[in-house]
Amino acid sequence: MQQRPLDVLGSAEHKRIIIQVKNRDKIIGILKAFDSHLNIWLDDAEVQSADGERSEKLGTVLVRGDNIVLISPGK
Repeated sequence: MQQRPLDVLGSAEHKRIIIQVKNRDKIIGILKAFDSHLNIWLDDAEVQSADGERSEKLGTVLVRGDNIVLISPGK
C-alpha cells in the first residue's frame, strides 16, 4: 500500500521533526499540525543556523510551507 506524502507527515504528528528552510537553517520541534500547503505548526521549536554556530529557542511557531526545503524525522 502506497502512502502519500501528507499521510507520512500525518504519522509524525506529536513527534519531533527537523525542517530545513530556504536559508539552510534548521528548525526542530514537535509537529502539532499542518495543512495541504505544508504550513507547519511546531511546539518547543528551536532554530539552528546552517553553520551550526547559532541556536535559539523559539517556542511555538508556524513555518510557512513555501519556505520549506526538507522535512525529516527528529533525533
